[in-house]
Amino acid sequence: MTASEETASVSVRKPPKPDLWKDSLGRTAVRASQILLILALTVVAVFGLLQIRLLVIPVLIALILAAAIGPFVNMLRRRGWRGGLATGVAFLGLLIVLGGVITTIVLSVRSQWDELISQAASGLDELENFLLTGPLPLEREQLNQAREAVVEFAQSSQVRSGAVTGLSVVTEFLAGASLVVIILFFFLKDGAKIWEFFLRPFKGVREAKLRRVGKRTMEVLGGYVRGTAIVALVDTVAIGAALLIMQVPLAIPLAIIVFIGAFIPLVGATVAGILAALVALVANGPIVALIVVIVVIAVNQLEGDLLQPIVMGKSLELHALVILMALTAGTILAGIIGAVLAVPIAAVTWAIVQVWTAEDPNLEPMNPDLPPANSQPT
Repeated sequence: MTASEETASVSVRKPPKPDLWKDSLGRTAVRASQILLILALTVVAVFGLLQIRLLVIPVLIALILAAAIGPFVNMLRRRGWRGGLATGVAFLGLLIVLGGVITTIVLSVRSQWDELISQAASGLDELENFLLTGPLPLEREQLNQAREAVVEFAQSSQVRSGAVTGLSVVTEFLAGASLVVIILFFFLKDGAKIWEFFLRPFKGVREAKLRRVGKRTMEVLGGYVRGTAIVALVDTVAIGAALLIMQVPLAIPLAIIVFIGAFIPLVGATVAGILAALVALVANGPIVALIVVIVVIAVNQLEGDLLQPIVMGKSLELHALVILMALTAGTILAGIIGAVLAVPIAAVTWAIVQVWTAEDPNLEPMNPDLPPANSQPT
């Protein structure tokens, strides 16, 4: 080929077309599409789980309870107890404790529930009068608008959608409680075998990571439940003692409501404390009500700054905003049960992300031809 022919071929050759998916905008579009696909799959999965919530919620509750008392079962086994006997003792002990707590709560609150509601309503009236005639008076129209907004929310479709009345509630509760008991027994008895079954399709590094995910999940759930129970007990004793010392009526039922509310982080104990302050406002006057508010705030600060870091450790490494968002989503999706389960689920999700994305130099690929070291039946 002569020089003139080579020059002509170069001048005729067309430049390559740019790949639209390889520049910065194309890569952004691909990433956005992946995020949208993940969000769509998440929405579909959540919608599907809500359709079978009568099964999903008992499974989650049983898993949380199994994680909480699993160390006790393992301790009995290490001391020479047979697996079935250790499981049976722990299972019956948990049922007795839960039954005793529920019976105490029902008997204590039910006998004085009407009086409690009446005192709270009177406290709201007192608070309204104070806001209308206090140092910073509000207009009655503003209070009426706020009250109408609360009533409208309470009657909204989002709140009513999860509420069932009459026989349906009793039926669902009995069915759910029965499922929790049965599933919990099998989780305690055959939890390791069930987890091994789910791990069968995986090999190598992925299997090792899933084993760490399972271990970390049980640690987070168990630590969260045990820590929350300790925090709730401390809140109940502190606030209940303050109510008894100041001779506030209905001190025992109010303390029990504080215990229940403590299982809903951030807002549960605070709402229970507000209820106690309203009762104190009606029965003992504004000074005692102010003291109750101070005690509730002090207990909440003690809980957040001292108790939770000590008793929960790394079980609840979530920012307060994340906890609030999880509570809101759980309440919208499944009511009170959703509010109780939302935070541990969020904590487990974050723990799984941490385990899955961690670079562990000791995490070596496993030989797919050999069984895992801990796959022997227990």
